[in-house]
Amino acid sequence: MTRLIRVELLKLRTMRLSYGLLAAAAGITAIFAVLNATRDQDAAINTASGLNTEVLVGVWALLLSAIFGVIVSSSEFRHSTATLTYLATPRRSRILVAKAIAAACGGAAFGLAGGVIATGIGLIFVAAHGYHLALGAATLTRYAAGYVVAAALLAAIGCGVGSLIRSQVAAIIGVFVWTMVIESVLGGLFHAVRGYLPYAAATTLAGARIGYSMFQSAAGASAGTPLPFAAAAALLAGLAVLFCAVAARTTVARDVS
Repeated sequence: MTRLIRVELLKLRTMRLSYGLLAAAAGITAIFAVLNATRDQDAAINTASGLNTEVLVGVWALLLSAIFGVIVSSSEFRHSTATLTYLATPRRSRILVAKAIAAACGGAAFGLAGGVIATGIGLIFVAAHGYHLALGAATLTRYAAGYVVAAALLAAIGCGVGSLIRSQVAAIIGVFVWTMVIESVLGGLFHAVRGYLPYAAATTLAGARIGYSMFQSAAGASAGTPLPFAAAAALLAGLAVLFCAVAARTTVARDVS
């Protein structure tokens, strides 16, 4: 298994798209962080809720980490290299596990980039204007760790989704639609399930209140108690295992066309 994981990590290191997605995550986070920090600074950066909103700008990196996970698994089918991979290692479930672990490792880099850049830009603006730091170092560190954990688990979920659907384009579109539309609709209609939706749970790890979505800022989220850190992480881990297990029993076991 260790050899398979090393092989998958080598594939990721030699795949230019990995660096392109990571650069996109870093760039989008930096742009939105600067825009958010320069908008109505007196009501944002110098307050706890405002600085929290600034830190959450990095959640775009979480979305791209899920896309990264999809690409890790679906690229084998897209480029017709799955046959050679399965011939080298006939036990396909082991390959899927190795891909999920490798995707999680790569996804962690996305979370680290998003958390560090968003927090760093926020702290720069705080220092530049001489504001009091509204959030303590322990809280900011916890949010940064949450980013890493959330992005890693979302990448593993994306790997399962990519293996289950196989079509890279369809899987990527599905991830975008789910995170940007379906979760917003479901969360708006059924408030009780908001904290249990995958992307909402991931943003909870990064410091969001319950109800956060792509179309709803942290300030506009509904009041409520978000899932505890461990519970949100366990939920995402369980979904990653579920998607990979279903894929291993269905699509991964089928003939490669």
